[in-house]
Amino acid sequence: MSRWFRWAIAGGDRFLMAISLAGCKEIFVSKWHLRLGMVAVGAIFVGSLPQPDSAEIAQAEEPPRKRNWQNVTTTELPRIKDLKRSAKTLKDWLAQMQEPAVEAPIQVTGVQLNRTEFGLEIGLETEAGKPLQIDATKFRVEGNSLVADIPNAVLALPNVQEFNADKPTGEIANVRVRQMDATRIRVTVTGNHALPTEEVSLKTGELTYSLNPEGEVPEEELVVTGTGQRGYFIPDATTATRTDTPLRDIPQSIQVVPRQVIEDQKILRISDAVRNVSGVTPQGGYSGLTDNYNIRGFTTYDNLRDGYYAQDNLVNPTNIERIEVLKGPASVLYGQFEPGGVVNYVTKKPLSEPYYFAEFTAGSFSTYRPSIDLSGPLNTDKTLLYRLNAAYESSGSFIDFVDQKQFSIAPSLTYKIGDATSLTLQYEYLNADRTYYDGLPPDPSVFKAPISRFLGEPGDRFKFESHTIFLALNHRFNENLRLRSAFTTELRDTEEPGEFRPNSIAADGRTVLRRYAAGPGYYRNDALQNDLISNFNTGAIQHQLLLGLEWNQYTYGYDYLRSSVDLTPSIDLFNPVYGASPPPIFDEASQRDRFHRTTIGLYAQDQITLLPNLKLLVGGRYDFIHRKNRSQPLDASGNDPIGDATEERLYNGAFSPRVGIVYQPIPPISLYASYSRSFNPSGSRTVDGSLLPPERGTQYEVGIRGETLNGKLSATLSAYEIIKANVATVDTNNTDFSIAAGEVKSRGIEFDVVGEILPGWNVIASAFVNDAFVSRDNSLPVGDRLVNAPSQGASLWTTYEIQRGSLKGLGFGAGVFFVGDREAELPNTFEIPSYVRADSAVYYKRDRWKVGLNFKNLTSTQYYESQGYYLRPGAPFSVLGTVSVNF
Repeated sequence: MSRWFRWAIAGGDRFLMAISLAGCKEIFVSKWHLRLGMVAVGAIFVGSLPQPDSAEIAQAEEPPRKRNWQNVTTTELPRIKDLKRSAKTLKDWLAQMQEPAVEAPIQVTGVQLNRTEFGLEIGLETEAGKPLQIDATKFRVEGNSLVADIPNAVLALPNVQEFNADKPTGEIANVRVRQMDATRIRVTVTGNHALPTEEVSLKTGELTYSLNPEGEVPEEELVVTGTGQRGYFIPDATTATRTDTPLRDIPQSIQVVPRQVIEDQKILRISDAVRNVSGVTPQGGYSGLTDNYNIRGFTTYDNLRDGYYAQDNLVNPTNIERIEVLKGPASVLYGQFEPGGVVNYVTKKPLSEPYYFAEFTAGSFSTYRPSIDLSGPLNTDKTLLYRLNAAYESSGSFIDFVDQKQFSIAPSLTYKIGDATSLTLQYEYLNADRTYYDGLPPDPSVFKAPISRFLGEPGDRFKFESHTIFLALNHRFNENLRLRSAFTTELRDTEEPGEFRPNSIAADGRTVLRRYAAGPGYYRNDALQNDLISNFNTGAIQHQLLLGLEWNQYTYGYDYLRSSVDLTPSIDLFNPVYGASPPPIFDEASQRDRFHRTTIGLYAQDQITLLPNLKLLVGGRYDFIHRKNRSQPLDASGNDPIGDATEERLYNGAFSPRVGIVYQPIPPISLYASYSRSFNPSGSRTVDGSLLPPERGTQYEVGIRGETLNGKLSATLSAYEIIKANVATVDTNNTDFSIAAGEVKSRGIEFDVVGEILPGWNVIASAFVNDAFVSRDNSLPVGDRLVNAPSQGASLWTTYEIQRGSLKGLGFGAGVFFVGDREAELPNTFEIPSYVRADSAVYYKRDRWKVGLNFKNLTSTQYYESQGYYLRPGAPFSVLGTVSVNF
């Protein structure tokens, strides 16, 4: 039946030709309109046909014009004996059902590079000269590369799996043609450190398309970073699906903070970059050295690093290429995470072209920070690549007695074993030594004290050291099947000789009760993940199937040594006198705790293209979890074990599903809806020593995502509801323990926009409203808001760089960040006020040099962030000056 249908359409096209030849110019019947009618009739017999491509729609909307019929070729109509007979057996009928309702992908059998008078022409040869479906409106610029995606096509090159040509011209470093998925190939033309200014064209059959962007191209060289992408809008992400997927095809809210934003805002603390994303509020971690986030009302203490589990850890911004924030449950691919979302730090990777970058930043509070980023090939055939990122920072603080020194170095190697196999090895070392400072206790009295107030002792220190090793193997068996296997290990040690911690403020409103804490800690996390990715078709339906197996082993231990407020000297909030001596003993249940967790996860995911504009995502994961916890009492000195150790073993298993659908009524618009669940065994303890029960979350989300036709600006509007049981929150009677808040809900609407408005004018902005509250509980008031979950927030950051004239290279940036009021504790007894902070920047680029000034908190707004239980004041007006060079 499908062949009859295509024959009818072909006949309709020839009927239009006959009308035009007859000179009936006053009758306008487009090919697209006729096909629509045929589809409506044919749907009764054979179902729906594929949607027309954008070129056909554009042709339909054009007014009638005179056609040149000299180059038109006619095709002989099929004879009756050649037509497919009706099915007479079940076997024949099933065979016909498996026939694709769309045309089979066209084979590209050859790629030719031809020098022209004005530049370079890339010729694509196809089987039997069949025309390719090319939509020039989808051509785009990524960093110093020109990119063209061609749908419904497969590479069938003799003897090779992809086409790769180095240095075809003086301006062009590389031309690459590769298979992206089962029916899509990509042409990438990469310039030597900058976009090619010569004409680059793509020719298929008798048609030629220009790959160069419209308008004037900046003449200055563009910095090539880890993915080769520059600018504010990144079209693809990997966090949501573990595959390189266009954002417009993902049925879940995901936002990307690119490297360019990190550079423009001069981010020294990686959590500051995530302020640009709706529904995300940074929440300081232990001693200010780790980064946690509140996402959609839920605080997550674990993050991802290149798609692999990484507990809250110090992150060096110099080694980060971009940040991907997946909002909503991520358990279907990553296992144990909060239902609000997860932050994935994507690190820089080795480059195939030499790249050398050095930067020095200095500013307020005695801040000094040199850094380098070096990359390139180590051999002539570019099969061995390297990258080295390193940074050192020494800084004081607006808070009395607080200072820090930290150093990080991250070398990496990529070895291209062959055309289909690569091996990547990464290592990162981090070392930090700083004053121990968590913040101020949540009490109205602290707002009357200066933000510089330090309530510990000047000698309180905290030391941190970590080693991270990552080894990844990628192998492509053929254009439709590939394997990705990676192993990562993370080792971390902390040292706490002893510090005075503010606990609460007495009834007089000025006496700060303190406790004394000490004890070393260590952490180790090992993970092995194997992903098998296959592209195939079942009839007209395209699939990208992901099958995965993950093994993870997590070990964490520390000596819990505490002295009570009765033994620890207090301090005056408004007239502090320092110099207190540590208490003689640890009188609060001193013990040595060890936690061990082993997880095995099996997961599957299928990205299904039902129609070119209708996509389905289904997936599920099952986790097997074994936990072993051991606790050994210590004597009052904190050195010697006493009594018997207690040990408990816990076994958990859970299934986490996800299903989502994306409908694109027109190419730039995506409508989506999704359902997903999360699972997270609780690691928190109540004051009596028992573990909280596992947490389960369920999310419903709908949204709309739109992109401009030039692919440089994107906007997302989403609405969601999350239901979660057994949320762990701080026990205000004893801040070292937690309580379960029963069932909670989070509902909200979010809006994000990012990209380039005009050449040189970039923007990243967000806004959200959120209602996260206790919906059922036996002890907490129903309706109380969750801790550190603002009811609204917004951000706007925009930059403009002059593109031509004598001031070319001069740029300006400005932004505002608004965070609504938040509750500091459960039950709700203390509210953290809302605030608005304004920043700005000015910079100048000339050749390979760049100088800039960043001004933060222009009005010295007094505001406070949350660090779990404590309040941490934000920095007043500060300035950072930067000089950088790349060569």
